[in-house]
Amino acid sequence: MSQSDSTAQTLMIMPAPERSLSLRVDEQIHQEASEYLRAGLQGSPNSHRAFVTDLKQYAAWCGENNYQPTPLSAIALVEYVTFLGRTRSFFTIQRHLASIAKLHRQHRIDSPTTDEQFKVFLKGFKLKKTIRQKQAPDFSLKQFRQALDALPPTPTGIRNRAILLLGFTGAFRRSELAALDVNHILIDEAGMVIRLDRSKTNQFGEVEEKAVAYANEAEYCPIGALQAWLGVVARAEGPLFVRVRKGERVTGERLSDEWVNLLVQHQLGESFTAHSLRASFVTIAKANGADDLEVMNQTKHRTTTMIQRYDRRRNIRKHNASGKLGL
Repeated sequence: MSQSDSTAQTLMIMPAPERSLSLRVDEQIHQEASEYLRAGLQGSPNSHRAFVTDLKQYAAWCGENNYQPTPLSAIALVEYVTFLGRTRSFFTIQRHLASIAKLHRQHRIDSPTTDEQFKVFLKGFKLKKTIRQKQAPDFSLKQFRQALDALPPTPTGIRNRAILLLGFTGAFRRSELAALDVNHILIDEAGMVIRLDRSKTNQFGEVEEKAVAYANEAEYCPIGALQAWLGVVARAEGPLFVRVRKGERVTGERLSDEWVNLLVQHQLGESFTAHSLRASFVTIAKANGADDLEVMNQTKHRTTTMIQRYDRRRNIRKHNASGKLGL
């Protein structure tokens, strides 16, 4: 184990729940309460993975520059942000700052991110840096159909068709697609309903569902594609999208969300990502007359501002209001 990994591991030792909670109750209740505290400290699995990654880099930088990771001074944080700014976007740096604040919160000490001088620095840093987040490009329906047409009628091809069609028509994040189970799917004559146990905007497991309609063209119908894949996996529970090994042997191993990203790049081109499925859904749906509420009901965004960010209609000649003035 490297020195930075060891330091990061030491930093991530959370306050023991026994010291944080004084419960005069039976041991089972105490254990349950401790688990809830631990879950609250860690956050969602995706957030915790990002936290661990950020902390490793932070620990390495502190070690190289002879700074104590906790408590970190505001001046040291200014230097760290300046260091990150050489290679990181402003949005990525915001995530790093959230990780540092979380680390200090776990150790019950004040975070330098709340220091007034640091806030002034960050305002200037934001003004100087470009803060436009790199956006996943959208694809056209023609490109999407061509990608689907290239898939073979093998178990791998059937699975990949179902992933792409469901990801696009359901405006799914890649993590949501990877987390789906067979019993999350309900198909009837009215269409398909998919239940989400958790998502980026639903961290607490509240009931959240998406509906997908039958397509006019059977070869591009997400419901038909998913039914074909369910016929291949032939089980009533367990992960929906699984690995297919050599010889087209279907396993019970859940696909990773990174694999979903690689699939999109392989079928549509390296410039695209799994996020292009959501961006293209918003762009094409809006271009075809869907209103923001209809789109938000599928993407599960909470504000129309986010829908506007996802809408990739940038052709200023085709999408321009000057021709609608009645002159």
